[in-house]
Amino acid sequence: MIDRKYHRIVFSFFMSLLMSCIMSLVISVFNVGWVSNIVSIWLNAWLFAFAVAFPTIMLVSPVVHKLVSLALKDEA
Repeated sequence: MIDRKYHRIVFSFFMSLLMSCIMSLVISVFNVGWVSNIVSIWLNAWLFAFAVAFPTIMLVSPVVHKLVSLALKDEA
């Protein structure tokens, strides 16, 4: 198992992997429809999307955590 100190990296990896997978499939189907080579189109889009998503989540997630903390009330 991976040490807990790498939580942020592991979370960012899986979040970017799953979100880029889902979004690239949805956008690929939206743009070209259910064509015969949709899997190839989608996998190429997914590879590119993941390459963008992982570093983006690594950079943006601390800001999002701060925004969530500001938006939520402290427990009484």
